[in-house]
Amino acid sequence: MLVEEIMKTDCITLPPNATIKEALHLLQEHRIRHIPIVDDHYRVIGIVSDRDVRDASPSILLKEPNEDDLLNEIHTIMSSPVLTVHPLDFVEEIAKVFYENEIACLPVVQHDRLVGIVTEKDMLYTLIQLTGTHVQSSLIEVKVPDIPGELPKVTSIISKRNLNIVSVLIYPYKNDPNYKIIVLRIRTMNPTPVIQDLRQAGYKLLWPNNIPEPKI
Repeated sequence: MLVEEIMKTDCITLPPNATIKEALHLLQEHRIRHIPIVDDHYRVIGIVSDRDVRDASPSILLKEPNEDDLLNEIHTIMSSPVLTVHPLDFVEEIAKVFYENEIACLPVVQHDRLVGIVTEKDMLYTLIQLTGTHVQSSLIEVKVPDIPGELPKVTSIISKRNLNIVSVLIYPYKNDPNYKIIVLRIRTMNPTPVIQDLRQAGYKLLWPNNIPEPKI
């Protein structure tokens, strides 16, 4: 999946000479948490978060707050330089950028111009889509040897039951490099027949593990 498939293109922006008060108004009006700061050519030169604006605003605990603080220009509190991504970057790769840099928003830039924005909420929603948890389905975790051909073997067992596979994920089995875990979501609310088929084929089920094996 590409960034251009999940990014929002209706970006709310401000020029660097806008006031903190203007930023506060936009954050509240549009219920957003970040505002890219752009120049006359729509190039990203900074970014401001709701926390930046809150920290720069007069404290409500003061008896006589100085409202003039809100008239300061936004470039005085913006973060710069800004990490950006390209519309054709893979979502899985920018997830690493979010994690490693502990950020909550990434402007999307093409030809040096802002074309969109991706937030951590967008990433979470995409993860839900990729894992198939948004549809009614059953989850199965299968421990398999880390050798070529295991995935098609497992999926062929499921296909014999004429069931659709909603999603497939593969990740390491603990610290043992000899095994992998295949996580499948299948479109059925009764996975028992498939589970029994997988067990009869010699596979170990990590989930569900509360369905008894058939008696011979």
